[in-house]
Amino acid sequence: MKKRNGILHIGLMACFCIAILEIQAEASQGDVTDISTVDSLNLDGPFDKIWQPYLAKWTDEQYLATYGLQIKGKGDMGDIVCSISQDSGKTWGPRITIFDHRIRNGSTQYAYANPVLFRVPSQNVIWIYCMRVPVGFRNSENSKLVAAYTADGGYSWQHVELAMGYQGPLIIVGGIHIWEKDGVDRYLLPAHRNSRRGDETGDRRQFVLESSSLVRWDLAGYVPVEDPVFLHEGSIASIGEGGDLKMVMRTADVVTEQPLESGLAYSSVSRDGGRSWSIAQPESLLPNHRAKGFYGRDSLGRHVYVYNDEFERRALRYKIQSSGGAWSGSRVFYSNDNRNSYPTLIEDTPGNWLAVWDSSDTPERKRTLVRFGRLNLGQ
Repeated sequence: MKKRNGILHIGLMACFCIAILEIQAEASQGDVTDISTVDSLNLDGPFDKIWQPYLAKWTDEQYLATYGLQIKGKGDMGDIVCSISQDSGKTWGPRITIFDHRIRNGSTQYAYANPVLFRVPSQNVIWIYCMRVPVGFRNSENSKLVAAYTADGGYSWQHVELAMGYQGPLIIVGGIHIWEKDGVDRYLLPAHRNSRRGDETGDRRQFVLESSSLVRWDLAGYVPVEDPVFLHEGSIASIGEGGDLKMVMRTADVVTEQPLESGLAYSSVSRDGGRSWSIAQPESLLPNHRAKGFYGRDSLGRHVYVYNDEFERRALRYKIQSSGGAWSGSRVFYSNDNRNSYPTLIEDTPGNWLAVWDSSDTPERKRTLVRFGRLNLGQ
């Protein structure tokens, strides 16, 4: 009788575990697979937000994710840290601090925001670009560009003081795009300005910086717009095979900074390597509700757009555009009864993307952890 009871107990436990797994599988919906947690926030510590991750590959097994930790009482200001995976994203190591708001630079103490990683093809160096402002500022809307590089996959970093031809305030979010002409690479970094938030005579403009060295950055050109729209947080990708570029941008009302009634992203095209851009127009099939969307192109010529489908930034969704074709219908990227935003993707192999985004465990609180996953678009 005891043996039969033991068998019954084991059977019930097995059924219970299967039921739990099924509930978890149903709760997490979307096409992203192999999801893992890069880092999570200790709410009792000095930071109250973990946000805006970016991703780079060092080897086929070693990945590098960077992200910000916001100081309590500030707006998008804090430390920039990174985490390293040695098993292709399954697990992630402890934080490594890249930019620390507690360390003075001369007589000035800075806080940092919005990291962007960039690895020059065929070089064993990864650059990080981010923003800094004096720590006494209220937010990071009027930042300057700062950089560092690693030659060991993220374990150590060398800070670099940049030579800036563009000397105004800026905000960066989108990644660096390489534009080649006559065998020479130029690096394009989308940026925007929001000086109007703290100064009624300021402005809100999307523009592009260019560099041939990754150390000196000059103004390439502004994106013109005729509608009363605040264009910002643009992402650049190639279109066609002739070197033309397209930038898809987050949108908001230029006065209130609230979502547009249309709920659409805007785009602009450049045919001269980012120095002049067409008048920005709404993208009728690409939603935007005042949240960063990712826009990129894979090695098979397809474009992908990842976005939030509502202002509350819960689920992430995506669309695919085949080479020269129309955009697909909306598909679920990731949804799990929580808050998700700021997706960034890099292509791993043709049609396979690696992704990071800031997330949470509940719908009530946002940006308490960073997640990693894979999106397979197939051949």
